[in-house]
Amino acid sequence: MEIMGQPPSGFPTLESSSAEEPEGLDERKDCLNQPEDCSPVLDISSALRSVALMGTWNFGSLPSFEEDDSTLSSDDQDTSAEGAAAAAKEEALIPLYQDYCLQEVKEMYSLSKSFVSEPIARLSFYHTSQSPSRVERQQVVTLSSPPPNLIRVHAASTLWQDLDEVKAAGLLSSLTTRQIRLQESTFELIGSEASYLRSLGVAVDHFYASMPLKQTLSQMEHHILFSNIRRVKAASERFLMDLTNRLGQSVVIYQVGDIVLEHCPAFCTLYVPYVTNMMYQEALINQLLKQNTDFVFSLSKLESDPVCQRQHLKSFLVLPFQRITRIKLILESILKLTDSDSDTVSTLEKAIEAIHEIVMECDKGVKKMKQIEELVCLEMLLDFGKLKSIPLVVNGRFLVREGPVRQLDLEMAYNLRTSFISIYLHLFNDLLIISSKKDQRFVVEDHAEYPTHVNVKHLKTEVLVLPPDSFLLHLSKSQTGQPTIMILVPHTRSDKEVWMKMLSSKQ
Repeated sequence: MEIMGQPPSGFPTLESSSAEEPEGLDERKDCLNQPEDCSPVLDISSALRSVALMGTWNFGSLPSFEEDDSTLSSDDQDTSAEGAAAAAKEEALIPLYQDYCLQEVKEMYSLSKSFVSEPIARLSFYHTSQSPSRVERQQVVTLSSPPPNLIRVHAASTLWQDLDEVKAAGLLSSLTTRQIRLQESTFELIGSEASYLRSLGVAVDHFYASMPLKQTLSQMEHHILFSNIRRVKAASERFLMDLTNRLGQSVVIYQVGDIVLEHCPAFCTLYVPYVTNMMYQEALINQLLKQNTDFVFSLSKLESDPVCQRQHLKSFLVLPFQRITRIKLILESILKLTDSDSDTVSTLEKAIEAIHEIVMECDKGVKKMKQIEELVCLEMLLDFGKLKSIPLVVNGRFLVREGPVRQLDLEMAYNLRTSFISIYLHLFNDLLIISSKKDQRFVVEDHAEYPTHVNVKHLKTEVLVLPPDSFLLHLSKSQTGQPTIMILVPHTRSDKEVWMKMLSSKQ
């Protein structure tokens, strides 16, 4: 039996219903009322399934999408408060994204140490970190219904097969091993997004919204520190809403690629600028930790709050980059387990490609910002003296190579005495700057447009009695408007080969 785009005939499915709650939900609610130190371990699958069946997703204590509740009536506000409290209880079932992978590793280790020899395939959400063959060696899979005493159900479940509805419908005895693994990989997208959203909630509601922390920062510093993380959180809410609605339609999930594709434009708009800003974000945090004692005190107090679960601010701010790359890996895992003739393959492949393009755009954004930062720093170190200065920070310009070389002093060479002048080259994709380095600054001696007015030639060093690694640098038009010729002698032969290749207009 293979899972295709439509449920096979006779395949049990569960439709969403707002009138009935899944069996056992009352027991879970009772557990939630226990004191914190007696609370049960996290049960993400039950929380997700109950939310999906109720047809709503109220995550966290704030209204979704930054709605203003000031216009609500007193009765509505009471109802909203009750809903927020209920949502907070549901949220407490979901681990922080930072702990999500670790929790699965611990569960796998605990299972391997137990007396259970034939558990139904309990595949980790992060099984893609190890090869299938290794997973299969660790897990003995059976499709028959094993005796109850051979199955140890973990309360901290993040598995599709642990859903009450899956067990009640007898799906585990009806599906093949491959089909179960496919459902687990698909359900991982939902469970991990819920965990990711919870961590984003801490980043926004706990750190971003903290007035004591904000008062230690300038407006610009606060913006750099948190960027557009509120909008990233809102996008995650919408994405998870659609995923849980799909789960509410049927406990057997046949397609998620279409949902990912639908949200990719928003992901691109939000994730690319956020990831691009991360290099400034990290630099600012490091600077604040060294120089701003008020910030350090306020941040330390916030990080010590139980809601952070011993996680630092940095671990929350890096989550969007980790998440967008993780989605791609999850989709690739789903695709590997999907039959090649399934009508969902094409959509999955498109979704993977769309996410890949977002990751590549993030990479390009980071690379471009690093290049701009490099130009800004270098421009502050250049001293044009009496020469006409040129703006270094130009759109599209980036540094190709830099380094010291020796220039043969032709006047001393004419007097049969070999002498060198130390110079420094900065080669950009459109410009060559020649300078002398003094302390930490560069005094510009000459510059020329590259590659239009820059050329290099090999020299017959033995005939000309020159150092063996010498070559000729010819500037057909330098900053003076006149041609310039100089003989350069790199410090090593490998340096010569690299410089000649880089300076050649034929590269």
